[in-house]
Amino acid sequence: MEGTSLFSVLMERIGFLLSITFLLVLQYSSVGTVGVAQTNITTDRSALLALKSHITSYPHNILFNWSTTTSVCNWVGVTCGARHLRVASLNLSFHGTLPKELANLRRLKLISFTTRSVPREIRNLTMLKEINLRYNKFNEIPNEIGSLDELEKLYVQSNAQKGHVPLGVFNMSSLTNLNLHGNNLSGSLPDNICQQLPSLQELDLGLNQFDGPLPSKLWQCTQLLFLTLEENNFSGSIPRKIGNLTQLREVYLGVNNLTGN
Repeated sequence: MEGTSLFSVLMERIGFLLSITFLLVLQYSSVGTVGVAQTNITTDRSALLALKSHITSYPHNILFNWSTTTSVCNWVGVTCGARHLRVASLNLSFHGTLPKELANLRRLKLISFTTRSVPREIRNLTMLKEINLRYNKFNEIPNEIGSLDELEKLYVQSNAQKGHVPLGVFNMSSLTNLNLHGNNLSGSLPDNICQQLPSLQELDLGLNQFDGPLPSKLWQCTQLLFLTLEENNFSGSIPRKIGNLTQLREVYLGVNNLTGN
């Protein structure tokens, strides 16, 4: 009995020591996690303050709380992710430029801006899912956008775009929505556009200066829901197999030089 009692006491002490050790490890781990999170959000704050310094005007004083006295995640137009506690979304309307420091927002998934230029450093925002730059007046889409492998939605309609679409735009295999409506873009579409953009659901290139024939393999965009190519200079016949796009809900091909079969 005495031996059993001694054994029980020994086991209780071992259990107590293990519990203390576990708590210490947990506390150390938590401190480390908080420290990393604090460093990351400080980096994000610095990037956004750099953005603020590049803004020349903004409506209704929307950036009134963009200061070090307020948590970044509570700033107007800023949304943070719940898991990593880093800036995940920016939705702002302003006049100004985007600074290169914006590339430090490594967890950013959505950008919605009214601005006049896009820095080439945007290629470093590798987690971006959506870029919304409609109704701006910048001159070109940086070819570096094509390196954003995770990008799903690109909206650049109603801008002052001229020339050809950067080839990189047609290499983003995750892209589901491509809207370049209402610019002054020209050139022809790659015949293998559906192989390059296999997930495409919306393709809106209306009101531009695109020319040449429609891609003969357009029917391979099997997930396409909306197709707008109206008011361009496309010529030739409409591919017969376009009728195989069974998911297609809306199609606009008018005001071109196309002929039917």
